[in-house]
Amino acid sequence: MRRRFRRNEVIFHQGDPGDSLHIVASGAVKIILPSPEGDEAIIATLQPGDFFGELALLDGASHSATATAVEPVETLSLARVPFQQLLDDDRGLRAALLSGLAAELRRLTGHVEELHFLDLAGRLAMRLVRLARDRDANADGEVRLDWPFTQSDLAAMIGGTRQSVNKLLSRLVEDGLLLVEHDTLVIHDLRALAERAER
Repeated sequence: MRRRFRRNEVIFHQGDPGDSLHIVASGAVKIILPSPEGDEAIIATLQPGDFFGELALLDGASHSATATAVEPVETLSLARVPFQQLLDDDRGLRAALLSGLAAELRRLTGHVEELHFLDLAGRLAMRLVRLARDRDANADGEVRLDWPFTQSDLAAMIGGTRQSVNKLLSRLVEDGLLLVEHDTLVIHDLRALAERAER
């Protein structure tokens, strides 16, 4: 079933019953962990072809995070019963699901590594590099990214404040590594940005 969501519309909340798997057909989705104070940590940003909501379908528990449309989004959703039937009948789907879960675990491991071993400037640079390589694994040199994210979104991705991210982005722009246009982020030299993250 096709479902459409407006910019900033919640697709499901943390704690909601897990009743369907979503595949992003268009737009971008953020997966967040909300705090009781109203802050959020963005643990994943998803693009067309990515899927989410599968954990709750696999273990029957409620959703462990909140999914929100970053921009207008269309998803293809699959309910629990047909999902389980497809898992039983389609070995290719099982393999794709396991591959996706393994990739997610690797991504989360990398995120924990960044939080523990990089300072805020390093985390920002590395997150921008990862976003570029998520779009194109072979990205190098200049990269142009569609940019639906706010500075608050970026701060929530790296565990910082909007003000600190604003200062760090300004420094990267001054150093000639980035250009922030209205809906586009231009990374002038992806390799140089990756090297900045490792300092």
